[in-house]
Amino acid sequence: MFTGIVEEIGTVVAVVPGDDDQVDARLHVRGPLVTSDARHGDSIAVSGVCLTVVELPGDGVFVVDVMPETLRRTALGGLAAGDRVNLERALPVGGRYGGHVVQGHVDGVGTIASRAAGPRWDDVQVTLDPALARYVAEKGSITVQGVSLTVTHVGDDLFGVSLIPTTLSATTLGTLAVGDPVNLEVDVLAKYTERLLATAGAR
Repeated sequence: MFTGIVEEIGTVVAVVPGDDDQVDARLHVRGPLVTSDARHGDSIAVSGVCLTVVELPGDGVFVVDVMPETLRRTALGGLAAGDRVNLERALPVGGRYGGHVVQGHVDGVGTIASRAAGPRWDDVQVTLDPALARYVAEKGSITVQGVSLTVTHVGDDLFGVSLIPTTLSATTLGTLAVGDPVNLEVDVLAKYTERLLATAGAR
């Protein structure tokens, strides 16, 4: 479980093709902070995708396997050596919930539709699958590239967010351009509410 509060920006060191049908790629990522107490089997969110540490070769690098399903459903397939990624360790028991409940289970890939610079912030619009739009609410929460954000407005196939200076400097969202793909995770509470209501209505 995560909160969408990015701890550091990591760098992709290498993308190694998988050696069997179950693993499509093995990512080597440098993140000195998140590896400071990492162990084999720990979970680290990489740009919003929960991945399991399989190796810790040293020099602040951790290695994760990426399954074919993950590449199909996320924007990780476009990563290359040198790319920057948002990193967050799993929330420890008793840790602060600075963002919202984030699972690291990406629901879909959106696209940066527009961004406009304000006096001290950027207003950004992101397209998403209309099937996901029903889970997004104005002033609600959404995860973009692993970052917990507050929704400013919602349309049939897009939503808006405002990026404060800290978000612009401490995450990769500050450098994203129009047309860039982004991993999206909608609020899991909305999905559970829909499921419970549907089940109740079927009785």
